[in-house]
Amino acid sequence: MSKNGNGLHIVLTGAPGCGKGTQARLLKERAGICHLSTGEMLRAEAAKPTPEGRILKETLDKGGFATDEMIIAMVSKRIDEDDCKNGFILDGFPRTLPQAEELEKMLASKGITLDAAIEIQVPDEIIMERILGRYACMKCGHGYHDKFQKPKVYGVCDQCGGTEFYRRIDDNRATVQNRLVNYRALTYPTIPYFEEKGLLRCVDGTGSIEAVAQKINDLLGRRWG
Repeated sequence: MSKNGNGLHIVLTGAPGCGKGTQARLLKERAGICHLSTGEMLRAEAAKPTPEGRILKETLDKGGFATDEMIIAMVSKRIDEDDCKNGFILDGFPRTLPQAEELEKMLASKGITLDAAIEIQVPDEIIMERILGRYACMKCGHGYHDKFQKPKVYGVCDQCGGTEFYRRIDDNRATVQNRLVNYRALTYPTIPYFEEKGLLRCVDGTGSIEAVAQKINDLLGRRWG
């Protein structure tokens, strides 16, 4: 499928809480390619004790977004790193139609073409339940959920044995509702854009993590492991 040698270049899109991050991490493990989460990159920037970092933190905490220029530059720089040479998964980007257009230009300048844009489709009520119940290990960042993905031992991280956990400050009902409104207004227009390019693949994201992962495998026509 890929036009970039053996590399695989994927956009994972869908509403907040649809499972993009989880599926991106699984695909990274199976395909051996890089997972680029713009959300994680931006939170790292927002944590820096600089005026720009503080402004960005306030924006993100309110459910707002960084500027297109900042995100495009950040993604472009990251793609140039060695661990992206075999391919990458873009998680949380592009978030708007102008970003999608700029992404295409930026990748073209690097001789890269996308293989697919996969939309994970999940109803709003399920998204709300997923987001409000999620938390992560403070030490290694491994994700959990109050209902769907608990640690094997209560209060102990399965991955690193850490005992401290955190919830994102923007994982509250009001902010999630705001993010869903923003998604429909700003991000959803990228769906017909990718469809017109012949890149769009849609998957039902309401099943188990494993079931959704298998659907993505099938969509890509790939087998790993």
